[in-house]
Amino acid sequence: MAEEEKQFLEDTEQTNIGQETSREDVTELDTIEKFKKSIEEANNKYIRLYADFENYRKVTARNKEDQLKYANEDLLTDILTVIDHLELALQHSAGNETSNALAEGVQLTLKELKSVLEKHGLATIDALGKPFDPFVHHAMSQIESEDAVENTVVKEFRKGYMLRDRVLRATLVGVAKKPPMSSASRDSSSENQSDSKS
Repeated sequence: MAEEEKQFLEDTEQTNIGQETSREDVTELDTIEKFKKSIEEANNKYIRLYADFENYRKVTARNKEDQLKYANEDLLTDILTVIDHLELALQHSAGNETSNALAEGVQLTLKELKSVLEKHGLATIDALGKPFDPFVHHAMSQIESEDAVENTVVKEFRKGYMLRDRVLRATLVGVAKKPPMSSASRDSSSENQSDSKS
């Protein structure tokens, strides 16, 4: 009997040791799982932070590029007034032969000034004969015209300019519209409609 008790005690002891070992294993596995989760969370935070930083870097680079690209915008806007005045001076001296030499000098100066500004991205907006575009044209009036297509630019009051791909100053224009029908043409059109009905 003593031998059976001894065997029983040894079995019980081994079971207790096995249970303690399995508890330690479970605790160790829980700790490992917690570490894995915390590492995964830290990795996800890092990836998001890195993506945010890359986006910030791209936006900053784009803003810097735009700032350099359009740095002269205010200066060019002020110079446009000078160009307008030189063009007006040329228009007024066109019929006057006494100021012909002066007009030539102004013409050459204006040409040189425009070529310098074109090197820096300034471009004239062509408006005459083009369809009205509210993004680059500013309508000052509607002009009745039988010849022109409706909503096309038929008169340019002041030139417009672009700085690269941005409108620096819209063109002031007159836009074509069809004249209202006269009473004689209304009578003839109503007769044509009544003839077609019968």
